[in-house]
Amino acid sequence: MAPKSKAAAPAQHGYEFFGPPGAFGISFGLPVLVYLFTFACNDISGCPAPSFLNPRTLSLSQLKLEVGWPGDGVWGLASWKATGAVLGYYLLNLILYRVLPATQTKGTVLASGGRLKYKFNTMYSNTATLVALAAGTVAQGAEFPVWTFIDDNYVEILTASVGISYAIATFVYVRSFSVKPGNKENRELAAGGHTGNLLYDWFIGRELNPRVTIPLIGEVDIKEWCELRPGMMGWIILNCAWCARQYRNYGYVTDSAACITVVQALYIVDSWWNEPAILTTMDITTDGFGVMLAFGDLVWVPFVYSMQTRYLSIHPQSLGPVGLVGMLSLIGLGFYIFRSANSQTNPGDPSVSHLQYIQTKTGSKLLTTGWCGIARHINYLGDWIQSWPYCLPTGVAGYQILAAGSGAGGALVMRDGREVVQGDAKGWGMLFTYFYVVYFAVLLVHRDRRDDEKCHRKYGDDWEQYKKVVRWRIIPGVY
Repeated sequence: MAPKSKAAAPAQHGYEFFGPPGAFGISFGLPVLVYLFTFACNDISGCPAPSFLNPRTLSLSQLKLEVGWPGDGVWGLASWKATGAVLGYYLLNLILYRVLPATQTKGTVLASGGRLKYKFNTMYSNTATLVALAAGTVAQGAEFPVWTFIDDNYVEILTASVGISYAIATFVYVRSFSVKPGNKENRELAAGGHTGNLLYDWFIGRELNPRVTIPLIGEVDIKEWCELRPGMMGWIILNCAWCARQYRNYGYVTDSAACITVVQALYIVDSWWNEPAILTTMDITTDGFGVMLAFGDLVWVPFVYSMQTRYLSIHPQSLGPVGLVGMLSLIGLGFYIFRSANSQTNPGDPSVSHLQYIQTKTGSKLLTTGWCGIARHINYLGDWIQSWPYCLPTGVAGYQILAAGSGAGGALVMRDGREVVQGDAKGWGMLFTYFYVVYFAVLLVHRDRRDDEKCHRKYGDDWEQYKKVVRWRIIPGVY
């Protein structure tokens, strides 16, 4: 443990995300965007809703009818029933975290010189949840109450999740003012999260490693717990709910919906299996826990990343054997690059002892051969390649929902008699179903830039020397 005199708050960094204006835009703009996606691409009138295709005739009352706005006014977006269900889901996660077997792992060295202990059992707890959901589905099929409840209360569940993410971020922000230098709990402020601007610090996260002790549950590291548990599990749950809705609508589940659900589940399960690897990520080592991570983990990931299966539940597409092989091959390539590159990120691991490196003044090693010698973040390329098969199965997306008996040629007919055609909406739905691949590219480029700044501060001239040896950031020969 370093002397207490060295345990002062870390040096302040400059603003990121365009400072307070950017923090405001992201904190309050992204929730609006998620609601826009939810309503604009819906199961009532189409994807997008017809009025969006004819803005001259657009009226608020007509739009509300087309998008299925629940209740009256803003209060219709929430319900006690949905909020209680979501809180129950979080409580279940906490109980499983407490009672199931776990391993203990030490985190990276903090600025104070201390190291926190982390309890890992996400694989056990989320597997138990999946087994329970699978058992319910085997017993009751697509009518399993969990799936129908999500379908019937989706908007209200979204609202509850947004509220919970804001509440946790606010609680952590207020509590961060009790952090004292040299404390025995190794509590620290994030280097870039104590600028003095309330809005920005609330957004970016003031405390680095907020923890809370819950009666009967014990100590919970809020940031690590949120990162892999409710949101990532929720991503799988929503995908399964939309597969169940597709079955209720048409009596079958297409290979496209099944493919997306399975490959995304494998991606998520891989993160649970390699849970200790999270301790070396920027989210844990650098960023504080604020709205940015709380909303991202608990709302953005499950509700935006499951958009493709939600689309396919209304407008099913078949890949066929060739298409399915193509999607799986693309996933395999991306995952191979992603996992192989990540396995070489620890220069101290004996498995990479044969690789060349630059020895830095801080004592760390920067690998210059192997995957890290091809591009500084080639693992991001693998991650991005994996995002394409999530979107491609939706094809040239867009649909309109017509009343039963419309007699539209080539229409898909749902069990309730309504007919689904592409019509004038063809292609416009791609704004929703291909949003993920565009957003993810922007996210990875931005994350690379942030990491570059962090490494420059940490390694100084050694980092600049490393960049001369490994020129490319993400895509060799391109970027």
